[in-house]
Amino acid sequence: MLDSPLTIALGNYGITQPLKQGEVDLGRLRLNFAAVEPITAGMRAMVRSLDFDICEMAFTTYLCARALGVPITALPVFVTRNFHHWAAFKTQRSGIKSPKDLEGRRVAINRGYTVTTGLWIRGILQTEYGVDLGKITWVPTDEEHVAQYAYPANVDLSRRGKAISELLLHGDCDAAIGDVKSDSAEITPLIPNARQAGFDYFHRTGIYPVNHAVVVRNAVLEAHPWVAAELMAAFTRARGIYYDRLASGAATAPLDKAAIEVRNALGIEPFPFGIDANRVSLEAVATFAAEQSITRRRKTVAEMFSA
Repeated sequence: MLDSPLTIALGNYGITQPLKQGEVDLGRLRLNFAAVEPITAGMRAMVRSLDFDICEMAFTTYLCARALGVPITALPVFVTRNFHHWAAFKTQRSGIKSPKDLEGRRVAINRGYTVTTGLWIRGILQTEYGVDLGKITWVPTDEEHVAQYAYPANVDLSRRGKAISELLLHGDCDAAIGDVKSDSAEITPLIPNARQAGFDYFHRTGIYPVNHAVVVRNAVLEAHPWVAAELMAAFTRARGIYYDRLASGAATAPLDKAAIEVRNALGIEPFPFGIDANRVSLEAVATFAAEQSITRRRKTVAEMFSA
């Protein structure tokens, strides 16, 4: 048994609410839910100082942290997912017409170079549109969660702290990747019909991109090896409650509607757990992470989930 509750940091989504609201049988687990907003702050605290026993974690932040020795291990529980074709933008004045036109340009990144959305859209630009990522200067607007990360040579850190819309509207960068919020008609999506493009990507590749997983401090797993299985079971129960709410129409937030759209359009469950159900996506993450210098070498899927 646990001597004291395990601290856990999770975002607020339909799939996590049953856990956070006490609706799930936790078995032998005792959990103390930390109040963290936004959850990205919790991720940074976890990889820098192990502030929690269990934490939601952007998957490429996890891979980066693990590669640099942070003692955490992921469970194949993915609480957020997305198709990322939407996450590339251009300015009208840049003259960019297609993704290949990004080569030779300065492209801003919302937040850090190692964020998961950035990895996915760069990988998509490379594999789907033939973009040479090495011919682009990447301009992040924030530091990395993993403080000891060493950047590739084509990353320009001089604009950290600047608003991404400012970099675009002032002509400092010609394009951007990530969550770019702007009402300006000067900033437009690079990939048209992005949602359908993402669905077409799934049909061609079988890749349903993972975003956020759940990680556990290695010390917890070493002291209590059963915790991993109990956590998997608890999240699976929470997911079952959430799926019932989706089916009944009780879950109506934008993320819930997106989950229903994925189920209806692609005929797959919105939140598959486990290694086998996610292997194609995980293999792609491993490849992209190594090619983009987020990890020093390509990790195997087994390595991702072993302490």
